[in-house]
Amino acid sequence: MIDAAYISATAALVGAFVGGGTSIATSWLSQKYQTREQRIAREKDARQAVYTQFLNEASKLYVDALAHDSTELAKLVDIYATLNRIRIFSTAKVIEAADQALREIIDTYGKKDRTFAEVRETIHTGFSDPLRKFSEECHRDLASLK
Repeated sequence: MIDAAYISATAALVGAFVGGGTSIATSWLSQKYQTREQRIAREKDARQAVYTQFLNEASKLYVDALAHDSTELAKLVDIYATLNRIRIFSTAKVIEAADQALREIIDTYGKKDRTFAEVRETIHTGFSDPLRKFSEECHRDLASLK
């Protein structure tokens, strides 16, 4: 027959082992989850910064394209660099929308100059926003990061 003292000691050791193992597992899982969340947050911030930079540069170029029928090629360097940064980590839909927006902006340079009154009228009657699809794809991309 087993002595009651052995049973008590064994139960205490098993309890300590199970409790310690549970504590270690919980800490490990919490750390893993926290690290993953931090990585996703950093990635989301990086994407958001590049998307914002592209939108700012493209908006300036678009306004310039509305007012002028040509541009200095040097003005396109920054936006192409930003577009290639987007290619590093974005989805195919975001990249496609950025390419399309940039093509539309460059095509706008080939059209006649518009006056402020013409731009205002276009806004009231159906403004063609070359950055809308890009913005929407960026929104979807950022929302998908979980």
